[in-house]
Amino acid sequence: MTSARDVPTITAYPDGPLILRGDVELLSSDGEPIERHRRSVALCRCGLSAIKPFCDGTHKAAGFRTEE
Repeated sequence: MTSARDVPTITAYPDGPLILRGDVELLSSDGEPIERHRRSVALCRCGLSAIKPFCDGTHKAAGFRTEE
């Protein structure tokens, strides 16, 4: 049985990252697994993170803005 906690969700935060929650496998562009250390992770949307695909908060200093 699948619980609500296991169902993957992606939430786009205004002017910030995508928050991925749930049990999903992340893969690189080469198809290699990307290790996750938490069930919820922030994924970079601005393209400036030093730890891509994860967010490192660089979007704040860069003034990254999303469309409304």
